[in-house]
Amino acid sequence: MTRGVPEAGAAGAGRSPRILVGADAQHAGRLAAGVVLSTVRANPAAVLGLATGSSPLPLYAALADAAVDFSRVSGFALDEYLGLPDGHPQSYAEVIRTAVTEPLGLDPRRVHVPDPHGTDHAGHAAEYDAAIDAAGGVDVQILGVGSNGHIGFNEPGSAFDSRTRVVALAERTRQDNARFFDTPDQVPRECLTQGIATIFGARHLLLIAHGAQKAEPVRRALHGPVTEDFPASIIQRHPRVTVVLDEAAATLLGRTSAE
Repeated sequence: MTRGVPEAGAAGAGRSPRILVGADAQHAGRLAAGVVLSTVRANPAAVLGLATGSSPLPLYAALADAAVDFSRVSGFALDEYLGLPDGHPQSYAEVIRTAVTEPLGLDPRRVHVPDPHGTDHAGHAAEYDAAIDAAGGVDVQILGVGSNGHIGFNEPGSAFDSRTRVVALAERTRQDNARFFDTPDQVPRECLTQGIATIFGARHLLLIAHGAQKAEPVRRALHGPVTEDFPASIIQRHPRVTVVLDEAAATLLGRTSAE
């Protein structure tokens, strides 16, 4: 069921993304929620790809305020840190539980996060991809974009045909994420992440970015060369992409659409 990913440098197969711009992060979150809600209303058993970090939080808050039944929706998290204990507040299992599963009323049995605690990470990663396929694939994959162009935790140099696997976090990523921890040394050095090919298999990519610091990564993702050195650029090859920004993140794009 997984869509193939064009090779780096191949002719583009995607369509121009739909770009929505909100006045601020909360407005952008409501715009992004409209994309997800239209999918869930059309298919109450939709499969969502769940991102963490700060970018999707206004989206999740807007979804929690919507009068929609999410009990049949399934979710697959993009990634999880290695090395954090169960219940750590910055583990993505805990973030998904507190920001998504409980506020939206999802069935916890339908919400999946990569398991960082086993010893056979490669085997678990293959099982995770198989579980996504068995669920019918992801209908809407929520994404952020890192300052170095990572999506999920696919750091620069990640192969476009990569699948779920263990990744060493770039130092820049660890520095960016240090704000979520008490000290920079507490930021894990490795994670399990869906691969670029896994992400690309979703039927609809929904990329969200807020703040002036994301303006250049967004510009490169949408208009820069498609290269494994900037993984987010692969969205240019996907047939259905919606990008939701606040005004600060949209400053380098020129003319955009607002709703």
